[in-house]
Order: sequence, then C-alpha cells, then structure tokens
Amino acid sequence: MQVYHGSSTIVKAPKIIEGKFTKDFGTGFYCTKFQPQAEKWSKKFDVGFVNIYEYIEDNSLSIKEFSEMTDEWLDFVVACRSGINHEYDIVIGPMADDQVYSYVLDYTNGIITREAFWILAKFKYPTHQIAFCTDASLKTINYVDSYEVKQWQIGKQKHRMICFLRVV
Repeated sequence: MQVYHGSSTIVKAPKIIEGKFTKDFGTGFYCTKFQPQAEKWSKKFDVGFVNIYEYIEDNSLSIKEFSEMTDEWLDFVVACRSGINHEYDIVIGPMADDQVYSYVLDYTNGIITREAFWILAKFKYPTHQIAFCTDASLKTINYVDSYEVKQWQIGKQKHRMICFLRVV
C-alpha cells in the first residue's frame, strides 16, 4: 500500500523525531493513505513536499488500528495528547484535525461532555493517519518518490476567484 507524508523537505530516510507538541498517536513519523491529505499537511510550509512510500505490513510488530472514531479512540488520543506513552509500534486511524482537536481540548478540560464531543466531531470527509512509532516500524516503509506542492499556485487561484466574484 502506498502512504504519503507531507513535509517541508524530501524525506528519503524517515526518522522519529520528538517534537515540542504532542500528537494524536504520540511521537512518531506520520503518514496517510490519502494523497490530498498529505498535500494539505505540506501546505503548512512555504515550500512543501509530498513524500511517497510503499508500506508493507509486518505482523510481528505491535499494531493498534482504529477503523473509526470511537470512545476508545478518543481516550487514546486524549492520553497521547497529554504526553502519555503507549507500547505500539504502529498506530492507524482517523485524525483529530484542528477543529476536532479543539473539541478534544474542550472535552479534556471538562467544558463539554463526551456526548457533546461526538455531536461536534462528526466528519464531512474521512481522514487517516499512520504513526510509525518505533525504529522497527520505520523498516516497513520504503521511499518511492516525492513531489513539490507549490504554494503560490494555490494563492493565485484564490485571488482570481475573489476578483471574479467582485466583478459579478
């Protein structure tokens, strides 16, 4: 299966780098099976790249998979975002994007109930992430290719659309 990683650089040899911010599934090298989602990740940078890898599942590794957002998924994300480590090599499942993460924070801080979280968190589009959390897990992905995502093209298209709307 091909997986994609959006980044500011071409990443031929992925590494697990502990960042200053906690993520949904803890420290790891994050990919997705959705190419447009990786392109969106790369748009956070002035110059972005989508790196393409071939993922070959290794059943000897400890893999946790969430097929959808569930109470178990929510509890796992809250724990990981709170800095609690887990023992999995790979974690697969839906992503708490920026909007959903704000709901996770509200739930964690007691501002909303679990029931309110689920009402607010319904997705209009699917998301997906694979966190490769150990050096052993990184051996399951092999670099295939990468391409640049040009930011100026996106901005130019938006600008044209705004001008067009003003004329009409």
